[in-house]
Amino acid sequence: MTISLQKGQRISLSKEAPGLTKLICGLGWDVAKRSGGGFFSNFGGSGHDYDLDASVICLDANGKLTDNKNVIYFGNLQHSSRAIIHQGDNLTGAGDGDDEVIIMDLPRIPVNIAKLIFVVNIYECVTRKQDFGQIENAFVRLVNSSNNKELARYNLSGKEYMGMTGMILAEVYRHNNEWKMAAIGNGVNVPGLGKLIESYC
Repeated sequence: MTISLQKGQRISLSKEAPGLTKLICGLGWDVAKRSGGGFFSNFGGSGHDYDLDASVICLDANGKLTDNKNVIYFGNLQHSSRAIIHQGDNLTGAGDGDDEVIIMDLPRIPVNIAKLIFVVNIYECVTRKQDFGQIENAFVRLVNSSNNKELARYNLSGKEYMGMTGMILAEVYRHNNEWKMAAIGNGVNVPGLGKLIESYC
């Protein structure tokens, strides 16, 4: 049975799925349609598709990013350990289900990585004048790869993210030899992924 997480809630993945080794993180979203129809009704008035980019920031035990190679995103689709693999960039968010997928092989994650931060930001948000106020049905979910069972899901409401151009969705982290997940759901106003990760350096 899927656990529907609330903001700030934490769960033990090891307890929910004993023997868990490979984890799939699926992220999805829809663009809210503007009223009145017309050519720009699906583009928030900007004339551009919304290109949301999901990324993983790998931190050490002190909560710091020690190497830019520990950021997994559309420009660096897999960690050097091959323990974290991004399945590729979805440029529009069109279609049902997961828009972007990240696969984690937990036993292969290097011991110096203690926490994985899952974030989403809007590509070229400044020039396109876009923010998360026009995004709806955003979610992050974790799936046990061995049986395709959804373990946890966190749904986000777009209204509280008006003016925000990035989101810190969730954390997957080590604690007492267990892997746990925390639903974060914090919006940030930054011009891109580069600025977002600066707070972890």
